[in-house]
Amino acid sequence: MEVKKSPKANLEGKKAVFTQIGLVVVLSIVLIAFEWTWSDYNVDINLSDNDAAVEEEIIPITRQDDTPPPPPPPPAAADILNIVENNMDLDDELEIFDSELDQSAAIDYTQVYQSLEEERDESNEIFVFAEEMPQFPGGQEAMQRFIAENIRYPMMAKENGIQGRVYVEFVVNEKGAVTNPRVIRGVDPNLDREALRVVQAMPNWKPGKQRNKAVKVSITLPVNFKLE
Repeated sequence: MEVKKSPKANLEGKKAVFTQIGLVVVLSIVLIAFEWTWSDYNVDINLSDNDAAVEEEIIPITRQDDTPPPPPPPPAAADILNIVENNMDLDDELEIFDSELDQSAAIDYTQVYQSLEEERDESNEIFVFAEEMPQFPGGQEAMQRFIAENIRYPMMAKENGIQGRVYVEFVVNEKGAVTNPRVIRGVDPNLDREALRVVQAMPNWKPGKQRNKAVKVSITLPVNFKLE
């Protein structure tokens, strides 16, 4: 089989051109190498700033004051005591009396304390426990019946299923009237208001007594709200 060559791919015709280009490049490099010059530069390491004289720091000279301190003040003159001779004779003689008290003149402190207790004003004192506690008219059962008949279960609390025990504190004064009621432990605002209303509607109690005298007594009453 014959090998056919393309005339465009044949490089033999361009051999002379490539040879001339190579010669030109080589000659250019040689010329540049001969024309290249070297320059030497010397750098002076010793700078002129280092040769400048450094001004020394001037330290001020302090001198102690040679003025002598002022002399201390002279001591204060001591008071002069003039001793005067007292030759006055005392004519009065000291009389000593017997200090023993007669038993008839002794003070009975028990009676004094009792009189002070009796004179003490107990009108403003509020008792928690008295010798005779206040009583609702008719007794405890009558009070429970009064609360059950007069209490009105709040509709809002009933619809929400709220129940519990409200503790109301009040004072029964010397005349048996119910005064200063307040809730000390509540359950719900509606139940608390109803408990206060029932306590305020109570009739007068039988007042409490201390030493056979009517006094103010504090009472704590639980009002029970229960849904059936």
